[in-house]
Amino acid sequence: MAAHPLLRQGPDSTYLVLRGGSPAGSARIALTSAGPALFTPLVLVVPTLLVAFWMALAGAQASTVFVAVRVIAGLEYLLGWPAVAFSQARRLLRVEFAPAGVPASLRLVRTAGPDDWLRVDTLRGVRLTHEVVEPYEGDRKPAVSTLVLELDLRGGRERLDPLPFGGDPQRFADAL
Repeated sequence: MAAHPLLRQGPDSTYLVLRGGSPAGSARIALTSAGPALFTPLVLVVPTLLVAFWMALAGAQASTVFVAVRVIAGLEYLLGWPAVAFSQARRLLRVEFAPAGVPASLRLVRTAGPDDWLRVDTLRGVRLTHEVVEPYEGDRKPAVSTLVLELDLRGGRERLDPLPFGGDPQRFADAL
């Protein structure tokens, strides 16, 4: 089964490796998501400025408006941090099929750890979308090739972020 670089054969199972790394603990996920959560107030700057504008029109002092903006930005950060941590914890690292020869079960391995084992028949289908973005004429950048993998499971659909891909998608589909 392991006839492609993204497919790796283990002693008891075969892995479809989507991203490097291994599952991390919840403390590590929380700490690594603190930095990206700083962008949450930047994304929500328009509603914050609207509140500040309406406060200024209502006659509030500049110091009051400034304190209100700081409190709103702090709340946005505190709400954004768990959202970023949750999205990082749900990120798929690999799909594991076991036993290695003729898989009878599979599980999704996420950043927060592996999910429970599922029977193979819960996987209803796999959809691969290969996209190549060619540069404009005269542009020196190379073409960018991405692969989007969707797993259609009984409980829902798992869609992975576009993966950088530099190979033949048909060969990859045949290997799957």
